[in-house]
Amino acid sequence: MEYLDFEKPIKALKDQLEKCIELGHENSVDVSETVRQLEQKIELTKKEIYSDLTPWQKVQLSRHPNRPYTLDYIEAFCKQSFLELYGDRNIADDKAMVGGLGKIGDQSFMIIGTQKGYDTQSRQYRNFGMANPQGYRKALRLMKSAEKFQLPILTLVDTPGAYPGIEAEQRGQGEAIARNIFEMMKLRVPIIVSIIGEGASGGALGIGVGDRILMLENTWYSVISPESCSSILWRSWDYKEQMADQLKLTAADMKSANIVDAIVKEPLGGAHYEPQQIFSTLEKHILECYEQLKVIPIEVLLKQRRRKYSRIGNFTIQT
Repeated sequence: MEYLDFEKPIKALKDQLEKCIELGHENSVDVSETVRQLEQKIELTKKEIYSDLTPWQKVQLSRHPNRPYTLDYIEAFCKQSFLELYGDRNIADDKAMVGGLGKIGDQSFMIIGTQKGYDTQSRQYRNFGMANPQGYRKALRLMKSAEKFQLPILTLVDTPGAYPGIEAEQRGQGEAIARNIFEMMKLRVPIIVSIIGEGASGGALGIGVGDRILMLENTWYSVISPESCSSILWRSWDYKEQMADQLKLTAADMKSANIVDAIVKEPLGGAHYEPQQIFSTLEKHILECYEQLKVIPIEVLLKQRRRKYSRIGNFTIQT
């Protein structure tokens, strides 16, 4: 388990616990009472730290290297019934964008999401979860297939943003994301979106239009990352913590602004502490959302979807 800077008090106590247990074994000494006290102290420290996280600390948790990624959720939801589909039928298959057919409970879904890597090699292979235009075009191809066969769509968002390279711009990165947003507004099937990690910029919006938006407790959703915002304003990352606060990017901020529909509570310390628990909790929310959406006539659902997004934001028209 890796620990973030603000988690170091927990790491120190866990190191003490391991050392205590080891000494007890080596010297055949009963250390059960000391172990019990240390375990209680660890739980108390965790509650103190995680009950009052700053926006920047939540951003850090959303990027935790031990946090479950899209394919972990798919494997947990679908057991062995996931059929991955590849390619945009135009340029290539983007490894940062994964998708396919899977069954959650008794219901089939078209599941699409951004995938990060677990180590240096797989991170490079997945392009750090940053999709190219062909990734968004693959996602749209799969969504169109879902519409054709009347399957609900589930998207899992965890990306630091769309890939900003020159070749991506040459192949129409902006157009691909805009096309997805435009087409997702018209898809005649229920769409459920879940933000499971980072939800950055157009990279998230390219698969982020839906009838129900779920957001895990320790995730963020914003037009720009705190570091990039700080860099634009001050040409330095030194103000990233202030920017995380000013951008209002946490799940609570998104819910209060009516941008997301529900916050999915994570285990104490984050999703990586109890992956099976968060898998089960999110699956329950997804199925509940689908049960609500499937009884709504499609024309009504489309009107509600358009109304949902047209109401986001505050503005004044001056004449």
